[in-house]
Amino acid sequence: MAKADRLYFENLVASAEFACNAANYLAECLSNYNPAQLKEMLETMHKHEHAGDGKKHEMSAALAKAFVTPVDREDLALISQNIDDVTDSIEEVLQAFYMYRIQTVVPEAVEFAQRITECCQLMKDMLVEFVNFKKPQKLHEMIIELSHREEVCDALYINATMLLPDRCDNALDIISWREIYNRLENCADTCEHVGDCVEMVVMKNS
Repeated sequence: MAKADRLYFENLVASAEFACNAANYLAECLSNYNPAQLKEMLETMHKHEHAGDGKKHEMSAALAKAFVTPVDREDLALISQNIDDVTDSIEEVLQAFYMYRIQTVVPEAVEFAQRITECCQLMKDMLVEFVNFKKPQKLHEMIIELSHREEVCDALYINATMLLPDRCDNALDIISWREIYNRLENCADTCEHVGDCVEMVVMKNS
């Protein structure tokens, strides 16, 4: 593959790396939660999100100038956007902690954040392999595993939501945590969407 073509795949991997950084930081924040530092946490998280935006803009600029791309430019743009959605969704989780003034973290939220880091790492590994889309056996396996990880997060979402009446003292706390769990589940969904886009490219080029 030409060096110019590899740049697209390298951009996607770099973008996924920023999603991983954001996920790891979220897990770190929740594992060592200190509500007094939430504003500083958000500022750090936004740096990860902003860096991811930069990679998306680089992709858009490269596609705008390209005459020929290794796969359809619309597909590359869609994958780039979906990776950016992952990073955005992770930032939105921490924003919810700030908006709802969450003072303590329940164990299910910490586990959920750790699961999101696993989803993001697998997504990144899949994108490293994406350059070999014409020999897709390993890619297929990773896409299936990413879907499985999303299902694990779905089960965790159901269990965590069911436990809310036991974890919370009042209705407002239940509403706040339900929104946080919705946002955590969305992180897993957005990771799976990246896998779905990669799978679409593989099918179109088989």
